[in-house]
Amino acid sequence: MVEITEEQVLTALRSVKDPDTGEDITSAFAVKGFRIKDGQVSFSIEVDPARGEALEPMRKKATEIVESLPGVSNVSVVLTAEKRSGAQTQSPQSNQKPVSADKPGNDQKATLMIPGCKSIIAVASGKGGVGKSTTAVNLALGMAISGKKVGLMDADIYGPSMPRMMGITGQPVSNDGKILEPMENYGIKVMSIGFLVDEDTPMIWRGPMVQSALEQMMRDVNWGNLDVLVVDMPPGTGDAQLTMAQRVPLTGAIIVSTPQDIALLDARKGLNMFRKVDVPVLGIIENMSYFNCPHCGERSEIFAHGGAKSEADRLGSDFLGEIPIDIEIRKTSDGGHPIVISQPDGIHAQSYKSIAKTIWEKIEQSLSSQKANAPNIIIQ
Repeated sequence: MVEITEEQVLTALRSVKDPDTGEDITSAFAVKGFRIKDGQVSFSIEVDPARGEALEPMRKKATEIVESLPGVSNVSVVLTAEKRSGAQTQSPQSNQKPVSADKPGNDQKATLMIPGCKSIIAVASGKGGVGKSTTAVNLALGMAISGKKVGLMDADIYGPSMPRMMGITGQPVSNDGKILEPMENYGIKVMSIGFLVDEDTPMIWRGPMVQSALEQMMRDVNWGNLDVLVVDMPPGTGDAQLTMAQRVPLTGAIIVSTPQDIALLDARKGLNMFRKVDVPVLGIIENMSYFNCPHCGERSEIFAHGGAKSEADRLGSDFLGEIPIDIEIRKTSDGGHPIVISQPDGIHAQSYKSIAKTIWEKIEQSLSSQKANAPNIIIQ
């Protein structure tokens, strides 16, 4: 296959016009961030944020034009809206704080909107193995059981687990060849890279490929109307986390940790990352908090206990609750029948549902605050 070049893409894009001025998009806008490899092409078009929604047909046209080029197998085009620090001056009386130059993403904050989605929350952890994905699934189900319209996105490109945990097999379909229909089970819409590759296939992708995949799962999936989209983040503070934190309008983030010191150390890093990019942290959950022997009832604190609550207090964050380590939680998750669904009246399901209720209350508070702060236009 002959590799497409950036110049060929730019030449093709000159046939796409700004709907208002008629000027070709390579002249009217900054077309940049080209990544071309093995027939996969991705780039961004920098636009005025006020025109973002109106220019969506132009983005789709640009995608179609590039897809038609020989040697192109997949295209990802993103509209970005940049905010430059220092571009505006502040009066001494301004209540706004100056933007710190050392904050990641302050010189460039692009937003990927999901039409019909009221809120997006990220479930994150500083390290792997703390039960983050199990927590994300059961929290999503807890909100769905209470009547909310919930979506669940698996952002862990290297270790997708949603297909198995949600008991879903098969591949998503596209009715128009462009937009994927999410998979669905237990009343929740689900999307994961795990639906598109074999379970044993490793994803050997560099950062730009991961970023492109995440953006496509947000933008090119028919999520429909959702009260909340729960995003199961990969562990750590790498490319995927920054993509979600900087390019997606997150309502807030939830940090999952075990009580042990080494896990809390990494959880602290994850929490501070979200704060640095101005994403509200809704709180911390202590998973594997303790173990109750099923035979004698004796309680054992295998990984210590209370560390997450102490850390939340120290960092000025809310403590959302604790979940014990229990074989039934593991069995039901591995079997594709999460405990909130398979044992809805059990003590563990009640714990998840209680935390989910608290999280939804925080989401509602955030949405109410946004509505209250919106401009009130009065016509006289």
